[in-house]
Amino acid sequence: MDLFTPLTLGALQLRNRVVMAPMTRSRCGADAIPTHVMVDYYRQRASAGLIISEGIAPSADGLGYCRTPGIYTAAQVDGWRAVTDAVHAEGGAMVAQIMHVGRVGSALNKPVGSETVAPSAIRASGTMYTDQQGMQPFDEPRELSLEGIAAVVEDYRTATANAFAAGFDGVELHATSGYLPAQFMSTGTNRRSDRYGGSAENRVRFVLEVLEAMAGVDGARRVGLRICPDNPFNDLHDDDPQQTFDCLLSQVKELGLAYLHVIRFPNGRVDNLALGRRYLGDRLIGNESYTFDEAQQAVAQGELSAVSFGRNFIANPDLVERWQRDLPLATFDLSTLYTPGAAGYSDYPRADNT
Repeated sequence: MDLFTPLTLGALQLRNRVVMAPMTRSRCGADAIPTHVMVDYYRQRASAGLIISEGIAPSADGLGYCRTPGIYTAAQVDGWRAVTDAVHAEGGAMVAQIMHVGRVGSALNKPVGSETVAPSAIRASGTMYTDQQGMQPFDEPRELSLEGIAAVVEDYRTATANAFAAGFDGVELHATSGYLPAQFMSTGTNRRSDRYGGSAENRVRFVLEVLEAMAGVDGARRVGLRICPDNPFNDLHDDDPQQTFDCLLSQVKELGLAYLHVIRFPNGRVDNLALGRRYLGDRLIGNESYTFDEAQQAVAQGELSAVSFGRNFIANPDLVERWQRDLPLATFDLSTLYTPGAAGYSDYPRADNT
C-alpha cells in the first residue's frame, strides 16, 4: 500500500491517496462567485485522489478575507458547478470545505449589510488585508444570541445542500485556524455562560450541532472534519486543548464521518496525529509539510489513510504524475499567492510542457 493505492473514505472514492489540501488563493469574483480561472486551476489538479476546495463561506457573515467564495446564492452554486464538472470530467473527486471565519473578518471584505459575529464579543488582535484600504484591524464582533447560533447552524446545513447541488462529492467542516468553530471550542474566545460556554462539553456543542446538520443532508459518509488542536493562529488560545479535543472527538467518533483531516503541530501541547489515530485512525488524513517519502512511509505503515499537500500543488498541477515518474518539483512564486488573475495560479505548466 502506498500513496498511489485507491482508497474509500465513507462515500468518497479516491483513485490515489494524494489529497490536495484546502488553500485560500483569493481569486474569486464579485459577489463571492467562482471565476473561470478557478475552473482551470482545479481542473488542472484533478489527478489528486481528492481535492478539498478552498474555504467557502456558508453565508455573507461567514466571509472574512478579500476575494473569497461563498455558496449561499444561486449564482455561487452555478459557479461551483462549473468547477466540479471540470474536475469530474478529468476523473477527479472534490469536496467543499465550508468555512465561517467568525470574528476573523473585515467589513471591507463583506457585502453591505452583513455582520462579523462570534461566540463572544472579543476582538481578535491583528490585522487583515483589504483591497480598499490595505491592512486593517479585525472587526469588533457581535456576540451571537441563541437564536443566532441556531441560524448559523442552519446556514451550514443549507451550504451543504448547496454544495451537493453544485456537484461536490462531499463537504468538510473547517474547524481550525481560529475561525468560528474553533472560537466556540476555545476558552480564550468563548466566555459564554449558557449551554455553549464554560465546560468542554458545552464549548464543543456548536461543532457537533454543525456536523449533525451537515450529515443530516445526505449522510455522515459525505462529511469530513478538519482540526488542528492548540493552533494559535488568528489569536486563538485554549486553556486545555487536550481535554477539549478529547471531548469533541469522543463524540465525533460516533457520527460515522467520512474522514478526519488533522494538521500536525509539533510545537503544540497536543500530539495531534496521535489524537486523531485514537478516535478515527481508520479514516485519517494527515497534513502539514509532508515530504513524498515521509507520506509514503506513513501510508505504508498504516499511520495515515492519506496525506494532503498544499504548497506542492501550487506550482505543480501534475503533482501526482511528477511523483509517479520521479520528476523534480517546480517552486511557486510567493508574490502571486493571493493576487487576482491567472498569474501564479492557473498558469503553472505541467512537466511535459516545461
